[in-house]
Amino acid sequence: MSVADFLRPEGWLGQTAGPRYVQLRQRLEKGIEEGILPPNSSLPPEREIAELTDLSRVTVRKAIQELVRKGTIEQRQGSGSFVRQPVARVEQSLSHLTSFTEDMERRGFETTSTWLERGVFLPSPDEMLALGLSANDQVARIHRLRAAGGRPMALERAALPLDILPNPTEVTGSLYAFLEQSGNRPVRAIQKISAINLEATEARLLDVAEGTAGLRIQRTSYLESGRVAELTRSIYHGDAYDFVAELRLST
Repeated sequence: MSVADFLRPEGWLGQTAGPRYVQLRQRLEKGIEEGILPPNSSLPPEREIAELTDLSRVTVRKAIQELVRKGTIEQRQGSGSFVRQPVARVEQSLSHLTSFTEDMERRGFETTSTWLERGVFLPSPDEMLALGLSANDQVARIHRLRAAGGRPMALERAALPLDILPNPTEVTGSLYAFLEQSGNRPVRAIQKISAINLEATEARLLDVAEGTAGLRIQRTSYLESGRVAELTRSIYHGDAYDFVAELRLST
């Protein structure tokens, strides 16, 4: 079936089936699921979709923008709208304290880092509070774009006291593996996960459209002694991760 035949309104566009832009969005999603609109294929222009469906261009544009926000469609300047290659979802346990590198390598992905910031700085108010530092102390900070299998997956910003990480430029791979060498690997952590929409800079680095759904994770990690060792704030691809926790009945 051609895309034009698939989009003709007979059989799927109804007066009582909800907002028309939602019906069109669902129709386009069905076309993607069934392979009528395969990955990397271009959508017909908005004007053509409007003519095929008897919908206004405003309605068509709203349906496409919904798919852009969901990460299903990407818009390329001067080229049009294209179906995104589906992202293999990664299931990450919330029950075990592991690093990004360990998580990805266990799934057979090669990991790489693009360094955005790495050095020794004066601590921010949040870092002072979390790490128990004073305004006169310094903090080791690393900020990087993490990729797995060649695909950007997460933005990770970690801050640690200088006696735990004296020289952040020595970290080249897994932070936890590096800390383990000096006996400073965290053994437990508290994580807070929040749903967000990616801002322009974050979206550009993660190679998605601005406003795409993402996850913000703040992790406070502790040594065996109970001392806070690390404050990490990460932003993850919302369509690439499923976080899983095992729950047990309290007795």
